[in-house]
Amino acid sequence: MEFTFDVISAEDFERQRRVYEPLTDALRTLIDVGIHTEVDDATVLLALEHLEEATALLEQRTRSGRSTLRHADSNRAVAWANPAVGLRNAIAPPMVVEHEPDGSCWSEFTLGPAYEGPPGWVHGGICALVLDHILGEVASEGLNLPKFTGTISLRYRRGTHLGPVRAEAFVERSEGAKTFARGHLKDADGVTVEAEGVFIMPAWARDAG
Repeated sequence: MEFTFDVISAEDFERQRRVYEPLTDALRTLIDVGIHTEVDDATVLLALEHLEEATALLEQRTRSGRSTLRHADSNRAVAWANPAVGLRNAIAPPMVVEHEPDGSCWSEFTLGPAYEGPPGWVHGGICALVLDHILGEVASEGLNLPKFTGTISLRYRRGTHLGPVRAEAFVERSEGAKTFARGHLKDADGVTVEAEGVFIMPAWARDAG
């Protein structure tokens, strides 16, 4: 099935980014505080009342269309809800992918307590999410081509410390509809997880070309 996207103008994109990015950051902070708070029961109930009021305010008007849009100027996908990079998804790591002229890409960001598995370490599933996304970004030329994960293999060399991390990816080769990508995740002590994946252009996109 072919995907279509509603188009968002550059002006509207910037307006929404300015408004909603701080909201998403505040929600991330709320998740972190919710994990660590030790206030008394009455304070928890008071906070819950405020959260219910905030929810009611935001529910006054909600999007009924697609959550993934197409930027009118760059033509790139704007994935507001993406669980890896969604600017309006508070469960997504604060991950902004940078693209280099040679086609490779990278991102530096911080994984805090919301992404913890073993005490002090990033959950392995979060590492997989990050790498699946960044390999997909590089394989699809920045989400400009319809390429979907066919297979992905991960090698966990050691645990990933909570805190600042860097993810990197590059295209190894392409064969017809298949793109082979490689990448890794690293913390301050070096590479922690290596990944390689095959990303496939669906039949409908091949037919359209």
